Amino acid sequence: MTLLSRTLLAAAVLAAAAVPPAFAGPSGCASSVPYVSGRAGYDTYRIPAVVRTRAGTVLAFAEGRHDGAGDSGAIDVVLRRSTDGGCTWGPLAVVAAGRGDTRGNPAPVVDPRTGAIVLVTSYNSGAATEAEIIRGEVTPEQGRRVFVQRSQDDGRHFTPPQEITAQVKPAGWRWYATGPGHAVALTRGPHTGRLVVPANHSAAPPAGSPDTGQEAKYYGGHAFYSDDGGRTWRLGFVDDSYDGRVNANESTAAQLPDGRLYFNSRDQNGSSPGNRVDSYSSDGGQSLDRPYAVQPTLNDVPVVEGSVLQVRGRHAPLLFSAPSVPGARAALAVWRSVDRGVTFTKVWTLSRDKAGYSDLVQLDFGTVGVFYETGTKGAYDTISFRRLRVT
Repeated sequence: MTLLSRTLLAAAVLAAAAVPPAFAGPSGCASSVPYVSGRAGYDTYRIPAVVRTRAGTVLAFAEGRHDGAGDSGAIDVVLRRSTDGGCTWGPLAVVAAGRGDTRGNPAPVVDPRTGAIVLVTSYNSGAATEAEIIRGEVTPEQGRRVFVQRSQDDGRHFTPPQEITAQVKPAGWRWYATGPGHAVALTRGPHTGRLVVPANHSAAPPAGSPDTGQEAKYYGGHAFYSDDGGRTWRLGFVDDSYDGRVNANESTAAQLPDGRLYFNSRDQNGSSPGNRVDSYSSDGGQSLDRPYAVQPTLNDVPVVEGSVLQVRGRHAPLLFSAPSVPGARAALAVWRSVDRGVTFTKVWTLSRDKAGYSDLVQLDFGTVGVFYETGTKGAYDTISFRRLRVT
């Protein structure tokens, strides 16, 4: 690309930041609202996760929270399907019923070998809170556990949750969260076909240290993976510094064109400046190339979950989505990286409304979907879906 071409491209990207492109889908839509809190028997819908199946169906997962917006209590994993690129949605289905307990943190991925949808979720007793789990005040059965489900029919039906906790959660870990947001299927390199789930955990304090339950020093990121389509799993890298400087928390990942994995995580009240941290893996998530470090070009992002997506194409950008007001969950935006995650530039602000968690999905060549929490009264009024043209 010539210098003039790069200059024109940069100018176009900056111009696009003011008004996001509205892309008309098959039925003339640019956006839709799959979930409205207070409907279908749920007080609040939260924690979006989205994938596109081999058949082109968009699967929009969420937590259906029965009793309120809180993170504990009676919570189900729910799903709506779209066969027209996210313009209209089928009826709500319960994929993993909590039955009074908490099932959530959906991390779906499409197996590139078979087309099966693999869904990993987290569980704890509905009577247990995150703070109690971090302090070690609950039994292992009541605490955080990990489950997997599969669909062979394009997301119409899923197998019952099968527990995989023993495969991916070492003894001594307390809190545990999958994703949230889509997991990653590797499509190039020596680990092609591998399914990688970004996740986070908290560890118990070292022997002899005071067990105060403070999360700051004991949060860390990790990943786990499957090389057989989600039937068996292994623990990958573990970020175990626990020094309180960088506390990798809710994690998202993408495979770059060069085959490496890029991990981007929420920094949960670490002492280092900035709220986003990142790293890379050259071996399919088994280890990190370097420790997590602050990503300074995403300093506008508050302490919140975010999503990354590598757009298809050799020279296509890496995208990141999250709220864009420091210190507040508002103004959901999309950033773009053309240097494989070294730097990011904000290119679109979807609205100035309140906003929370989000997930990104490739719909077709040149089009992505943003599935995100937003509202005017609160950040969790709806989970909306927006189509964007990426060139």
